[in-house]
Amino acid sequence: EHSADASSVLITTSNELASAVAVELEKQCRDLPRANLIRESLAQFGAIIIVEDLHEACALVNELAPEHLEVMVRTETLESEIFDSVRHAGAIFFGEETPEAVGDYLAGPNHVLPTSGAARFSSALGVYDFLKRTSILRFPRAEMQRTVSSIAALARAEGLEAHARSALLRLQEK
Repeated sequence: EHSADASSVLITTSNELASAVAVELEKQCRDLPRANLIRESLAQFGAIIIVEDLHEACALVNELAPEHLEVMVRTETLESEIFDSVRHAGAIFFGEETPEAVGDYLAGPNHVLPTSGAARFSSALGVYDFLKRTSILRFPRAEMQRTVSSIAALARAEGLEAHARSALLRLQEK
């Protein structure tokens, strides 16, 4: 409903559920104000995928790294298994009574989540995004002696000889 390039994907182990959702989608689109946009989005980026088991479902979720993930399974034990397996999702909504709108408009996390698979390397917008952080380092001479060859090797692997020398020169006698 957001835009024509939005994606909506159902991953299920049930042929019956897949069919029922396809029918319900068409029924819901009959009178929605943005029905044409929804149909265009579903035609381009929507999918109903039937998998063998929850392991395969979780692997696919991690590949897609969705902005929102709604999980509806029969038991809390299965919820726990999914929670333990899903590593890449902006926000996860458990249970039939927890639609994505709950997170957007009432219960948090917030309405600014990583889109387009960015959940593989990014998180929801949070307070830390508004803080400036600085890394502060102090390397003891003994540690520099122990690791200088690794530092130089990595710098040279990137083709940065001056970086390698900047580490190596630190250990030369003055």
